[in-house]
Amino acid sequence: MKRINLRAYAIIEHEGNVLVTDELRMNKYMTKFPGGGHEWGEGLEETVRRECREELNQEPASVTHFYTTDFFVASAFSPDDQLVSVYYLVSLPSPESIAVVQTRFEFTAHTDGEQTFRWIKRSELTPDIFTYPIDQQVAALLRG
Repeated sequence: MKRINLRAYAIIEHEGNVLVTDELRMNKYMTKFPGGGHEWGEGLEETVRRECREELNQEPASVTHFYTTDFFVASAFSPDDQLVSVYYLVSLPSPESIAVVQTRFEFTAHTDGEQTFRWIKRSELTPDIFTYPIDQQVAALLRG
């Protein structure tokens, strides 16, 4: 069955840096923006707010729409799913309190579900940092 898979992601900046997440899910290593899947009954802004609470332990101070997918992308996990991702510029009350690492995939055990965060200088943010095409498109848009 063909389905639409809705996702919402946060673009978080602090002191000239952009937050990215490195994750290991279903045996796939990925670098992407923080965020994830929309749940039944949520609006998309609610999704990105919930994801910030779950992943970053912070309630966003502000959320502003930045980009919505405008090309076809099949899910890397479910090829019958078409991804539609919505990206928001998110301001957090305490971005400096996010636990970050310095190296890509700096996991403790490399087990499914591990996640770390890194700050990348906005001037060094390039599409090739990201695993998936929609994140790559957003990185290109952020670079201008």
